[in-house]
Amino acid sequence: MQIEDIKQKIPMITDRHLLAELAEKGVFQEIASGVTIMEPGKFIKMVPLVIEGAVKVLRVDEEGKELFLYYLYPGETCALSLTCCDASKASEVKAVAEEDTIILGVPVRVHEAWSEKYAQWKDFVTQTYQRRFQEMLKALDAVAFLKMDQRLALYILAKMKKFNSTDLQLTHQEIANELGTSREVISRLLKQLEKKKWIELGRNKIYVREDFEELIM
Repeated sequence: MQIEDIKQKIPMITDRHLLAELAEKGVFQEIASGVTIMEPGKFIKMVPLVIEGAVKVLRVDEEGKELFLYYLYPGETCALSLTCCDASKASEVKAVAEEDTIILGVPVRVHEAWSEKYAQWKDFVTQTYQRRFQEMLKALDAVAFLKMDQRLALYILAKMKKFNSTDLQLTHQEIANELGTSREVISRLLKQLEKKKWIELGRNKIYVREDFEELIM
């Protein structure tokens, strides 16, 4: 990938020297949808920058239950992976490609050097921390203050916006995993939404009304 391509994907980085190093030292990886990129307990060797596609980041407990934290979109990286890199700690989260994704991996030693060498890289890292902290607060607020039916509605809305579609290919188990509940609970709540005619359930699909956002607000 050329310098101009990287600049287009990560618009906040304009320093030509930094862009040149990204092109030279970054490792490009094509990740198929559903493939796990990062796992709890494993050390992170590279800081992942999303170039194309999307990655979902989840927290996993000792029993294997998952809780969705946030998405990474093109031009973004994971604050929690940066934290683990800086502290030389094993990953505390799981990251999975939500769709076919291209990642530019920045080796840890390179990331550490750039933090001192390039003010723009340091700013990029700082803004990543700030943005992800706000998103994790939202996730925490949802768990602490919202009922599961409200969380489910917001989850569906987020998926609609992410894929820019009212036809969502999702299983009940997948939703349950990301919201930290059981498949039975999700199935019951989806049936309630279907009875209201806000959605229509298909085989591993959810067809959502175009005015869904207005209905839930």
